[in-house]
Amino acid sequence: MLKNYNTFHDEMILRDYLALDRTILANERTLLSYLRACIGAFAAGIALVKLLDSLATNILGIIFIAVSPVFLVIGIVRFIQVQRKLRTIDQPAKRTGDQPAAGESRISE
Repeated sequence: MLKNYNTFHDEMILRDYLALDRTILANERTLLSYLRACIGAFAAGIALVKLLDSLATNILGIIFIAVSPVFLVIGIVRFIQVQRKLRTIDQPAKRTGDQPAAGESRISE
């Protein structure tokens, strides 16, 4: 997904850095969504087990409780994968020669 983006790292402008920041924030929101799904499934499972007394609702509640950590694990794994990809984009590129970086001047102070 992001592998082709590395070739344009030297040409990144402010808009690209802002897009990268938005992507990082979206990744964090996605992790929080997985956490919310985990808590919701766990709470629904507890409610089914404690509030209703039939065998079917007890089994369904136990399934919800057992599946809820899966949401958390998937969210954490996905967050780490995307974070690693974004970190490779965020690192400054190695410059060669006397060319200044974007926004830098040739005049030394």
